[in-house]
Amino acid sequence: MAIKDYLREGYFPHIWCPGCGHGIVLNSLLRSVEKLGMSKNELVMVSGIGCSSRISGYVDFHTLHTIHGRALAFATGVKMSLPELNVIVPMGDGDALAIGGNHFIHAARRNIDLTAIIMNNRIYGMTGGQYSPLSGYGTLATTAPYTNIDHDFDVVELATAAGATFVARSTTYHVQQLTKILKQAILHEGFSVVEVLSQCPTYFGRKNRMGSAADMMESYKNNTTSIGSKAKKENPDLIERGVFVEKEMPEYCSEYDKIIERAMA
Repeated sequence: MAIKDYLREGYFPHIWCPGCGHGIVLNSLLRSVEKLGMSKNELVMVSGIGCSSRISGYVDFHTLHTIHGRALAFATGVKMSLPELNVIVPMGDGDALAIGGNHFIHAARRNIDLTAIIMNNRIYGMTGGQYSPLSGYGTLATTAPYTNIDHDFDVVELATAAGATFVARSTTYHVQQLTKILKQAILHEGFSVVEVLSQCPTYFGRKNRMGSAADMMESYKNNTTSIGSKAKKENPDLIERGVFVEKEMPEYCSEYDKIIERAMA
C-alpha cells in the first residue's frame, strides 16, 4: 500500500500554519506504517484537541477525535475492547502533560499497548500562544509577556519514571530517525512514548525571536545529538535523541485477559 492510500481524500491543503512541524510528523508516521505493511483496518488513531490533534483528520484509519487532555483515556477504552488493534495517540504539550498529565502517567504505569506521540512545539498553538508545560524557564508567550518562570518537564525522564517500556525522542529535522523510531514504537508490546521536537514559527518562534521555520529546524540539527555521543560530553546542554528505554514487561490487556480466565474458571 502506498503512503497516499493512508490519507483521506479531500482534506488537503491542511490547516496547519506555514512552516509548522506537524506535517513532517504525519509524513514520518505514514512512512513507518507503510514500512510495516499494515492494513488501514489494523490501525486506530485517537486524538484530543489542539494543533497536533488535527492529525487524525488527515489519515484514512479508524479515528476518534476526542476532548482536550482525554485522548489516552479514550484510547485505553478502544484498546481494552479490541486489543488486536494498533492504537496511535498523537498529542501536544498541554494535551499530554497539562490537562492530560494524570492520564499520561497512569497509562505509562499500566503499560497498556498504546503508541503516544507527543509533538513538543513548546506552546499552545491553537488557542493563541499560551505557555505550556514544555515551554521552559525564561521563554516568552502571550500569557508570559515578561518571561515564563515555570520550569519544563523532561518528557523522557517523566515517561521513564512513570513506567513506560519504550521511550524515545527525535525531531522534525531528523526525519529518517523519526520514521525508524515510530516504527519501533508501534511494534513494541507495551506503552510507547515518542517525543518529537516540532517547530511552531507562528507563536513560539515569533515570540522568542527564533527566526523562520527553517531556522528553527536548523536549531534542532545544532542543539541535539545522539544518546551518549562525544558531543554531549563536551556540551551537556545538547538535547539527546534516540531510544532511551526499550524493555519487556507484562502488557495490561494480556494481564486483564488472565483475570477474566481466572474469573470464568
